[in-house]
Amino acid sequence: MVMKPYYSKEVIKRFTSPKNFGEIKNADGVGKVGNPRCGDIMKLYLKVDGKEKIQDIKFHTLGCAAAIATSDMACDLVKGKTLKEALKLDYGKIVKALGDLPPIKIHCSVLAREGLKAAIENYYAKRRKK
Repeated sequence: MVMKPYYSKEVIKRFTSPKNFGEIKNADGVGKVGNPRCGDIMKLYLKVDGKEKIQDIKFHTLGCAAAIATSDMACDLVKGKTLKEALKLDYGKIVKALGDLPPIKIHCSVLAREGLKAAIENYYAKRRKK
C-alpha cells in the first residue's frame, strides 16, 4: 500500500516560503478572522487602486501549515483582480490551486476566503465613512 503524502508539494512550498506574508502599512482594507475550534487566526491587508483593483495583498496567519498555505494562495489568486471578482473566489479554487488538502484541513481554505471577504467589507466600510 502506497501512502499519499499528507500535504502536496505546493502546500509545503507555500508554508515554508510564503510570497505574500507581511503587513501593508495604511492598508485600504483589513480583515481579521479566526477559528476558535482549531486556533487559526488570519489577518489580510489590501491595497486597492481607484478602479477597485487589488494592487497588493498581504497576510499574517497564526496557524498550521494549511492555514498559512491557503492564506498565501488566496492572495495570489486575487492580486490584480477587482474587488467584485475577488469576492467570487471560493474555497474550492484555493484547494485546487494548492493541489488538494486533507479533508480535515479544508476549513483553512474557508477561513482564507472569509478573511478576504472581511478585508473587502472593511474597505467598503472605510469608504462609506469618508
